[in-house]
Formats: sequence, structure tokens, C-alpha cells
Amino acid sequence: MTRQTWTAFVSALAFICLAVLLVVVPVPFVSWTPGGTRDTLGNVGNEPMIKVEGIDTYPTTGRLDMTIVAITPADAGLTLPQALLAYWLPHRDALPRDAVYAPGKSAEQVENEDADMMETAQDDAVVAALRADGRAVTDMPAIFSVTVGGPAHKLLLPGDLVVSVDGIATPDDDAVRERIRSHKVGEKVRFVVIRDMVQTDVTVTTVESTVQSDVPVVGITLATGYRYDPEISFDLGQQIGGPSAGLVFALAIYDKITAGPLLAGRHLAGTGKITPDGDVQAIGGLQEKIAAAEKAGATAFFVPANNCRDLDGVNTDMTLIKISTLNDAIKAVQALNSYGDTAALPRC
Repeated sequence: MTRQTWTAFVSALAFICLAVLLVVVPVPFVSWTPGGTRDTLGNVGNEPMIKVEGIDTYPTTGRLDMTIVAITPADAGLTLPQALLAYWLPHRDALPRDAVYAPGKSAEQVENEDADMMETAQDDAVVAALRADGRAVTDMPAIFSVTVGGPAHKLLLPGDLVVSVDGIATPDDDAVRERIRSHKVGEKVRFVVIRDMVQTDVTVTTVESTVQSDVPVVGITLATGYRYDPEISFDLGQQIGGPSAGLVFALAIYDKITAGPLLAGRHLAGTGKITPDGDVQAIGGLQEKIAAAEKAGATAFFVPANNCRDLDGVNTDMTLIKISTLNDAIKAVQALNSYGDTAALPRC
């Protein structure tokens, strides 16, 4: 073999090796692509996605889609060609991995956090919808988390609403903390909580705080919870995480609990995180969600007002309606029903 042949062979082999590495070695990016839609007014199997019990409900017509973004899983890699395709193809994005997944978090932690955000979105949507319909919702202190192995472990549960401590009503988080701290280390604290709509007595023995000597704790953190009469449950049919379906959840619930079909047969879609007071907040993956909704056949899409800046380059035949609150969305649909004209609707 001549020197020239040998050089050509080594160069070709090196090129092949580099090409293989480009294809198989992961790069620090994740892709966002349209992940489809789910009709929040429809069924999963034979059961409604959103089931409302304990109050009167009314028939709905039309379709109200939540939109989904497919994201590279936390425990999966993206190759350079895949990242380039995600960057260049329409309705897709390639984002730095650290901007999506916090460094050091396991795939299980990411999955649990996404599930928690979805559960919070559902809870907040219920409260926002009930308040929009003028129904009674009472703020109450709630157990947010329980320390594993702590005094309250398996006695108090996340989501428990605290009615009283030691027989004294506790209208807010501070009142619960004050009652706990009125005890000495080693004393018993009696909680009355509402769990699964049932009032329950729970007794927990305090221990000394690990950060403050002589301070009694029971190993819980607190948040604001809500008490209301209806039972509203969700079955998405698959694991979907994140907070961005809050707006359409709330709008679907409002449609179910108010007389007359709100959508009047229309196919609408939208996105947006919602607060218990009905404020709609910005989300990520807007362009992918708009693409998914249009592919599913929606004629209008609710866009959080603070996401309007993300619409540069978006080309769609759908009507994009700017929304700041749940009431904005309700009024927009009512305007469509009254006038059938989209020109007067708020736009970005």
C-alpha cells in the first residue's frame, strides 16, 4: 500500500468516525415539538376528562383543546443532527438543556415536579372557575408537604385543610404556626383537618427544630388551600405535566357548571397558567401549541397577554385572542356567540 493510499484510508476512517460521533454523541440541548391536543370537554374512554359532582351541571357542545408540547425527556439525549432539525424546522425549538432542566436534578425529580405543577394547575382552575360563577370558595391553611420520617409523617397528608389546632380555629397559615409554637417540645398537638371532604382528628407530637433550639415543630410546610362543595376530578388518560392547561381547564369547568353551551359548537383551543383568582400567566412553547391546535382543527386560540411577544414569525389561520383573565376568555366566547365577528376581539 502506497503512502498516498494509506493517507487516504486513514483520512476516510477518521471522517467516518467523526460522522458517527456526530450522530450518536448527545449535545446539551432539548427539543420542543408539537405534542397534540386533548379535548377538555370530551371523554377519556367512557368517562369525562373533567368530572363534576355535587352541583348541577349542563350539557356542553363544541370542543375545547388543551395543547401539549413534546419535550426531550430529562433522561434522554439529543444528537447534533436532531438538534439542528429542531432548530431549523418550523414549529419546533432547540433549547439549552440547562434552561429546561435544572442541573443536578434526576429524571424522577423532574417528572414529580411536572406532576405537581399539573395537579396545582387543576386545583387552581377549579377555584378560578367556581369563583367566576360566583360560587362560594373559602381560603384555608393547607398542608403543603410533610417531612419523611418526621412527627407528622403518615399522620398529616399534603392537601389536608387545617380547620383548627387544639380546638382553636386557624383561619390562615400564621394561626397554625402560632398554635404549634405555643407548645413545648414533646407535647401533643391536636389538628382537625378536612381530608377527602371528611373532617378528621389527628394528633402529632412535637420535636425540637434542627435549626432553632427549643422551638417545637411537627415536620410540615403550609400553603393556602381552598374549601368548596363540588367534587371535581380529572382524568387525562396519560401522564401530562406542567401548569399551562390551567386556563382551558377553568373554561371547561365553567362551561359545565353554567347554563347554556358556552362554546356553542365551536372548536377552540388555548394555553396559559391560571391563578385561583383567575389571572392568566405566560407559558412556554407557545408556537408549538399553536401549531398543534391548528392541526387539530381549532378556529381560535387563547394567548396569554404576556406571551404576545412570542408571536413573531407565527403564521396561522386561527384567530389569536389575547387573554389576561379567565373572565376575558369567557367574554370573548360570549362575544363570538352574540356577534359572530372576530374583528372586535382583543388581539396581540
